[in-house]
Amino acid sequence: MPQKPERFLSLDVFRGMTICFMIIVNTPGSGAHPFAPLEHAAWFGFTPTDLVFPSFLFAVGNAMSFTSKKFDSLSTGAVLAKIFKRAILIFLIGYLMYWFPFADLHEGHWVLRPISGTRIMGVLQRIALCYLFASLIVYFIKSARTIIALSILMLVGYQVILLVYGDPAAPYDMLTNAGTYLDKYLLGDGHLYHGEHVAFDPEGILSTLPAIVNVICGYFAGKYIQEKGKGFETIAKMLLTGCLFLFIAWCWNMTFPMGKKLWSSPFTLHTVGLDLIILSALIYAVEIQKWNGWNWTAFFTTVGKNPLAIYILSEILIIAFWMIPVGKHNFFDWINSTVYQVIAPGAIGSLLFAISYMLICWCVGKVLDQNKIYIRV
Repeated sequence: MPQKPERFLSLDVFRGMTICFMIIVNTPGSGAHPFAPLEHAAWFGFTPTDLVFPSFLFAVGNAMSFTSKKFDSLSTGAVLAKIFKRAILIFLIGYLMYWFPFADLHEGHWVLRPISGTRIMGVLQRIALCYLFASLIVYFIKSARTIIALSILMLVGYQVILLVYGDPAAPYDMLTNAGTYLDKYLLGDGHLYHGEHVAFDPEGILSTLPAIVNVICGYFAGKYIQEKGKGFETIAKMLLTGCLFLFIAWCWNMTFPMGKKLWSSPFTLHTVGLDLIILSALIYAVEIQKWNGWNWTAFFTTVGKNPLAIYILSEILIIAFWMIPVGKHNFFDWINSTVYQVIAPGAIGSLLFAISYMLICWCVGKVLDQNKIYIRV
């Protein structure tokens, strides 16, 4: 009987912290602009919010380092079936989530939302694609050096593609980069994100390429921790690697600007570097020093045990808040204008709502955890 892999509390805490922060930055209260660090950079640049999604992908790679061991006893066909099944399910859930609630109320009648206007790519869709390709890479390519070389090729190749196929005058701009051209050609304007008031998808097809490297780096970090253990040598080497990644990212930033919406290659290295440093700090605090007063780690592991389920809940529940009518407003705007913006006007009220909403999702996670319900896709 194969030995069950050791669980690392620090990895579970890291995943839970990522989900909690993701919910907070995704659902600010209305009536005021949130604090600047809780918003994404407009285009180039970096804010703490920009770290959230890459950290989720890094955590996906961490989880892969544990589950990949189970593939050793399976045939190639069975492994591929598991990988593709999971990727397709996550992609489909993401697509349906953006289509939800599938109909709109017009003049007292419900009208089905046309498929022609549904967004095809998105957060879960990117997770699905990154998981799919990263899993195939680490399964079929056993050599770590070859995987590292391929990762470098993806990062460098992404910049080359942008320079060769984008607008020569502005290859890194929102509407003139090769990724936007590709998305419009393959998907059409109607299937792209319009949050910038133009047809542009920050989770587009081409920019998925460097995002795959976030998952691969998370995989190697998780594998390294399992092999070397939770000691000072482990965190020292992870810290040094993280600092090296930051240095390379800042140097590369001079010719290829860092930006989450473009998901530039320096952005990948920058976020991986920060994740390695944060994870090292967690290993030191949780695994080595055992700093767990008030059992604070349990708060984050509650969410970390059902990460995808809690994230999906947070996205769907907020849509329900927008749909529930309260007088001339919806419930979301009403509770913010009558409660949170009255208690603390401005950005603080917006943040208080976001934290409250995160705690609602956390309570659902707590109920699931108490009943030993762990939803796996």
